[in-house]
Amino acid sequence: MKFLKNGVFKAATSLSLAATIMFSGLGDTGLALAEGPTAPNKTLTKNIIVMISDGCGYNQVDAASLYQYGATGTQVYEKFPFKYGMSHYSKGETSTADDYLCAYDPAQAWSAFDYVSPYISELLGVPVKSKATDSAAAATAMSTGVKTYDAAIGVDINGQPLKHVAQKAEELGKATGVVTTVEFSHATPAGFVAHNVHRNNYEQIAQEMILSSATDVVMGTGNPWFDNDGQLKATPNTYKYVGGETVWNGLVAGTVGADADGDGIDDPWKLIQSRKDFQALMSGETPKRVCGVAEVYATTQQSRKGDAKAAPYVVPQNQNVPTLAEMSKGALNVLDNDSDGFFLMIEGGAIDWASHANQSGRVIEEEIDFNRAVEAVADWVEKNSNWGETLLIVTGDHETGYLTGPGSGFTVDTNGDGIKDAEPVWTPLVNNGTGNLPGMQWNSPKHTNSLIPLYAKGGAARLFTGYADEYDPMRGRYIDNTEIADLIFKVMR
Repeated sequence: MKFLKNGVFKAATSLSLAATIMFSGLGDTGLALAEGPTAPNKTLTKNIIVMISDGCGYNQVDAASLYQYGATGTQVYEKFPFKYGMSHYSKGETSTADDYLCAYDPAQAWSAFDYVSPYISELLGVPVKSKATDSAAAATAMSTGVKTYDAAIGVDINGQPLKHVAQKAEELGKATGVVTTVEFSHATPAGFVAHNVHRNNYEQIAQEMILSSATDVVMGTGNPWFDNDGQLKATPNTYKYVGGETVWNGLVAGTVGADADGDGIDDPWKLIQSRKDFQALMSGETPKRVCGVAEVYATTQQSRKGDAKAAPYVVPQNQNVPTLAEMSKGALNVLDNDSDGFFLMIEGGAIDWASHANQSGRVIEEEIDFNRAVEAVADWVEKNSNWGETLLIVTGDHETGYLTGPGSGFTVDTNGDGIKDAEPVWTPLVNNGTGNLPGMQWNSPKHTNSLIPLYAKGGAARLFTGYADEYDPMRGRYIDNTEIADLIFKVMR
């Protein structure tokens, strides 16, 4: 490979790229494993928190950092001791003919601009080189350790239920929870609790989460009585995201909920909706189980009206909904009542939605909301626990939008058809200073197969060193998303 001026990376030939992968930086990156991913002699971790910035790749992180601080590398998680890339491809179809597309090949990723983007391949009229996962399959992989087909929620390629890490936590007597800025029955939170053959079966998924799971905290949106601007409606939206009208009425009445603690007695949910109630949950005594459905329909902020392409915060934000940091603090205050510890998944779900729509301002807003939640969680660990007994993992599930710096793409038309299709160039985002939109280029409205970042801190995080046994010439050592669950299953006590 070779680098152009100002940090621009330009692909070299396949042969030299392969050589680079084989030989460059071995002394610095330590490809020989320091520690294999074997089960430790004793279990290591009491509390496990997984934070997922849905749709976030390296450049979404950098875009928010440039806007917030005028510099990259500034987020609290970027200072965590363990930092790797992560692959996330799904299983694909049952046909073996597609198996080669369900992979990540570093050599191809940096020699063809369309390798990570099926969307661009289709635009060019060339064969798709790799497939991009969806959030359901990615969440299932991180939650169960098993790759599955797109749209699957907690089931394998044959539709059979898999065990979630949260279910393992519950077997050990731990409290569990999921928090998101989108509908709580959406793919990522559902992928850590429910089992369903298709992610769009929202009503069934919500019913499993509310009526039969042992989960202690569920927070998100999907409130049937509010619109996307947090305004009360005269007539409700569909109740599907909250399990149907009967389930919703049961939540309001405080009469629904399965036996969460195994004592043979049903444990009904305490429903909270107002921002004031979310904020009150952050300290003091808490109910045993909490279902928080914010007073908004689709997302806490991203779906609000106004110029969706405006710079960050130009369009006033909804004030009646909690921030992700507030939701996270409330969830932690509920879950830490369990002396056995807890498992908690926290998602910034609308980063993906903004990236699908190529909304530069709103993706920065959503990523900053997520970043502040990570800061709040790290602060909780230091004040209420310690890094010896708590593992914090910060990552995404896939990248959305193929975000790059301006001028990225193909530079040569190799076959004379007027389409530039070779010698790809990737440029960095342009730093326009704190409080200004950085220079950004969206290349797709869809998911990509690009590696995404993973950051981890806590005593058990050192085991990621053993899993990071693959190497990318730009991102360094990386793990696969299934290895998150594999590690958690091994270290949970």
